[in-house]
Amino acid sequence: MTLEELVGCNITDKKMDTVNQALEELLVAAQRQDCLTVGVYESAKLMNVDPDCVVLCVLATDEEDQDDIALQIHFTLIKAFCCDNDINILRVSGLRRLAQVLDEPATVDNSEPRDFHCILVTNSQCQPLKCQALKDVGNYCEESRCKNQWIPYLSLQER
Repeated sequence: MTLEELVGCNITDKKMDTVNQALEELLVAAQRQDCLTVGVYESAKLMNVDPDCVVLCVLATDEEDQDDIALQIHFTLIKAFCCDNDINILRVSGLRRLAQVLDEPATVDNSEPRDFHCILVTNSQCQPLKCQALKDVGNYCEESRCKNQWIPYLSLQER
């Protein structure tokens, strides 16, 4: 490995850590301000009613979800809709980390756990969500598109 490759990898790793942290901060801030929609079906309903309020779509999967054809079809439709409506999209792995970030309690009874496969961050016109994390994640998505990576990918690590 050359020095340029080594330094480049280190910078990329730091950038990914920064974006991971920004995404987690954004999700927590959006949840506090009631600007978060969680779930594939809930997200699809919101995008159908008011796509202009959506500023970020987070699509989350883990390895065991790769063979879920229905989920992959939903993702394809959601990605197409987001592209048509200029909504930033981010693919992530680490559903358990998402649950931790959003303070999802472990299910103790027979209730279904929340569906974290699709999370929308919304921004209403009357009370806009203003935080540096939203700008950081948006910039990362834009930089990725400039590099022809239309749907950037992040791996959230459990802590």
